[in-house]
Amino acid sequence: MRFAPFAAALSLVFATAASVGSADPGEAEPRAAMLIAQGQASLEAGEVQAAIDAFEAALVVDPGYTPIFINLAEAARQDGLQGKAIRYYREALARDPGFLAAISGEGEALVEKGALEKAQRNLARLESLCGETCPETLALQARIAAGPPERLAAESTESETATN
Repeated sequence: MRFAPFAAALSLVFATAASVGSADPGEAEPRAAMLIAQGQASLEAGEVQAAIDAFEAALVVDPGYTPIFINLAEAARQDGLQGKAIRYYREALARDPGFLAAISGEGEALVEKGALEKAQRNLARLESLCGETCPETLALQARIAAGPPERLAAESTESETATN
């Protein structure tokens, strides 16, 4: 009887450790992986809504697989919804703060919105996490160097002219 509280506490520790160990997404469930592949094929074919539908279905099948949020963000960016994309990237970062693809993608979406200063912060974060030569850092550097899309640059020039 004296060991009952100790045994209960020890079993609780093992149960918690097992659930934390399974929280690591590793690979997507097979059905989710199939839906992700279908979504990526739709995205490459320019069928953004079909891709979003497939990615959302994959998220329902495997809600613990964080990379699905990157796929959803990419689809949102292709659909011109940078704000929604940023929300998906931030959800991925909330789950895994060191997710390099999410940091880089968020930075690229920020550039597309014209928020270059915030994108520079993402670049600095990437450089501190993986260095100046990792693919994610290089991709974000290139996007920042290219600047915001022409449409956005023209709008900001017009607004500056109107205020002067």
